[in-house]
Amino acid sequence: MNNTQQFSLSMRLFHWAMAALVISMLAAGLLMVRSLEPWQLSILTVHKAFGVVAAALVIARLMNRLFHQIPALPGDLSSLQTFVAKASHWLLYLLLFAMPISGYLMQYFAGRPIDVFGWFRLPSALTVNIENYAIFRELHGWLAIALMALVALHVAAALHHHFIRKDTVLKSML
Repeated sequence: MNNTQQFSLSMRLFHWAMAALVISMLAAGLLMVRSLEPWQLSILTVHKAFGVVAAALVIARLMNRLFHQIPALPGDLSSLQTFVAKASHWLLYLLLFAMPISGYLMQYFAGRPIDVFGWFRLPSALTVNIENYAIFRELHGWLAIALMALVALHVAAALHHHFIRKDTVLKSML
């Protein structure tokens, strides 16, 4: 029986840090595809570097998740609600991992190495493969749409638990 009432401090820090990072990355991504302003290249460079950071954080977050208990969901949730809650969390992890991978592969096949804040560079292909670039660019866009939808569902569910159900689901992550 799981009687943990709150997520561990490390899990809460990962959650909120990644939430800020993901929302910032999605906003930057939307800005980049809707504009050809001079600042676009600067945002793209930072976006790619933070994509590498996001990939490392999601791996660290998954490792952290394996070593900590999480609070149980309310016992009065239907089996369908419980399934959707658990499935949506694992789908969030999958998308948080797939987004930076698809972004890197898009840049890789475009022949563009990724500079990570001057610390190191991820290599690119020696020859450009425009077909593979196009596939991963399209995939990256669709994954971003899916991630935005799932984040919206996640936020809506948290608010529903807090304001409608008045249970401790949201409080356990605060």
